[in-house]
Amino acid sequence: MRKILGRPLKLDWRIATLTVSSTLLITVNFYHSFTPWKYVDRVILFLVIPLLITLVIFRQAPKEFGFQLGDWKIGLLLTLGGILLMTPIIWFLGRSNPGMHDFYRPYLNANLPLYTFLDLIGWEFIFRGWLLFGYGRKFGAEAIWLQAVPFAIAHLGKPEVETLSTIFGGFAFGWVAWRTRSFLYPFLIHWYIATLVILVAGGAFG
Repeated sequence: MRKILGRPLKLDWRIATLTVSSTLLITVNFYHSFTPWKYVDRVILFLVIPLLITLVIFRQAPKEFGFQLGDWKIGLLLTLGGILLMTPIIWFLGRSNPGMHDFYRPYLNANLPLYTFLDLIGWEFIFRGWLLFGYGRKFGAEAIWLQAVPFAIAHLGKPEVETLSTIFGGFAFGWVAWRTRSFLYPFLIHWYIATLVILVAGGAFG
């Protein structure tokens, strides 16, 4: 067995699969489109494919990766708390930041809630479900930070103020998922935030 710095090199194939697969999926999402709708691409790349890997390669149940209701009582309280906390912040930043106006105005349309739902359901699963609980089996709660790193990098190209906040937002979403054992509640918070950001920054409120 090969050694690095005098220690045996023993790699966990599941961790390798999670890391390589998620990196490739995020990269493919950035460079390619497979359907006329980007949010459909993300459902396929970030939800369907990770679930298939979970079932076929890992031979594990999706609930082991946060695909469950989990602690729904705490989850609903945290969801409500997140909404109350973020609403005034989004209102201020969305109305005062020209970069956010320019970026989000084209996304303002009548199908906005459905668009953000489909756009984020897979996004939240791959970070707050698949990576968080996949890494958590080996690294424990440190997985909350680990999943926040690719989450932040995946925001490159968005308004700067938003991208800079994502390492902390990613940690907060990860903590909610870790506490509730479910990706559902950070998804609900993120769905609300994304919809409100587009409404406010896009000029829906004048």
